[in-house]
Amino acid sequence: MTPSRASDHLQSLIWAGVGLGLLALFYMLSPILAPFAVAAVLAYICDPAVNGLVARRIPRPAAVLLVILCIGLLLVLLVGILVPMVYSETTALIGRLPDLLDQFNQRLAPWLAERFGLDVQLDAAFVREFIARHREDAQSLIPVLLEHARSGGLALIALAANLFLIPIVMFYLLQEWPRLLEGLRNVVPRPWLARSMRIIGDIDSVLSEFLRGQLSVMLLLAVFYSVGLWLAGLNFALPVGVITGLLVFIPYVGFGGGLLLAILAALLQGGGWSPLIGVAVVYGLGQLLESFLLTPYLVGERIGLHPLAVIFALMAFGQLFGFVGMLVALPLSAALLVGLREVKGAWLASRIYRGAGADEGQA
Repeated sequence: MTPSRASDHLQSLIWAGVGLGLLALFYMLSPILAPFAVAAVLAYICDPAVNGLVARRIPRPAAVLLVILCIGLLLVLLVGILVPMVYSETTALIGRLPDLLDQFNQRLAPWLAERFGLDVQLDAAFVREFIARHREDAQSLIPVLLEHARSGGLALIALAANLFLIPIVMFYLLQEWPRLLEGLRNVVPRPWLARSMRIIGDIDSVLSEFLRGQLSVMLLLAVFYSVGLWLAGLNFALPVGVITGLLVFIPYVGFGGGLLLAILAALLQGGGWSPLIGVAVVYGLGQLLESFLLTPYLVGERIGLHPLAVIFALMAFGQLFGFVGMLVALPLSAALLVGLREVKGAWLASRIYRGAGADEGQA
C-alpha cells in the first residue's frame, strides 16, 4: 500500500470517528438543540442572500439583520393570514357538517344499499344538537384555557425563550459564517486539506442544491395551488394551497395530504361535482408541473437524493432524535451521500475490485 493511499485510509477512519462522535453528542444534547438546529438550517439557507447584500457594499451585520427581519415579517404575515382564516373556515365547516350528513343519507346511502346491501344512516339531528349544545358552552372554554395556560406557564416560557433564541443564534451564525469556514480550514491537517475541502464542498453542493431548490419549489407550488383552487371556486383555497406547498418538502406526503384536504373542503362546501372536478384538475396540473418542470429544473437530478431516501431519512432521524432529528435529517443525509460516493470511488480503485495484479500490471 502506497503512503498516499494509507494516508487516505487513515483520514477516512478519523473522519468516520469524528462523525460518530458528533452523532453521539447530538443524541445526548437533542432535547436542547431545537432552536440551534432551526437557526442553523435557516442560516444556511439565507447565507447566499446575505452574501449578495454584502457584495452590494452593505455591511455584513446590517445585511444579516435585514435578512432576518424580512424572514420574520414573512412568517408574521403568513401566520396572520392563515390562523384567522383557518379558525373562521373551521367554524363554517362545523356548522356545515349536519347538512353534509343529510346529503349523505339522501344521496349516497341509497346507492350503497342498492349496490352493496349496506344500510348506513347517519344521525344528522344528533350531530346538529351536539354542535348547538357545545356552541352555547364555548364561552366557558376560555377560562379553562386560561387556567391551563397558567398551570403550563413554564412550558410557555420555554417555548417563548426558544422562539426568541432562534433569531439571535441565526444572527451570530450568519455574522460569523466566513470565520467559521476559515476556522474549519485551519483545524484540518495540511496534508488532508485539499481532499477534506473537496468533500466539504461536495456536501455543500448537494445540500444547497436540494434545500434552496426545494424551497423555491415549495413557494411556487404554494402560489400555484392557492390561485388554482381559488379559480376552481374552493372557499378554502389559500390555507389548503399554502399547506400543500409547504408539505411538498416531504415527497408524496405534500401532494397526498393537500389533495385529501382539498377534497374534504370541496365536499363540505357543497355545490355538486364542480368543486371536486376543479380540485382534480388543479392537483393533476400541479403534479405535472412539479414532476416535469419545477423539480428537475430547480432541484436537479444530479443531486442523487432519491425521494424514498428523503422519506426514510426524515422518519429515521425523527424516530432517533425527535423534531431536531427531522431538521438535520437532510444535512446528514447529504453528508452520508457524499461519504458513500467516496467509499464507492475507493472500492472501484481498490486492488480487490480491480484484481490483485492490476497495480503491478499498470506499473
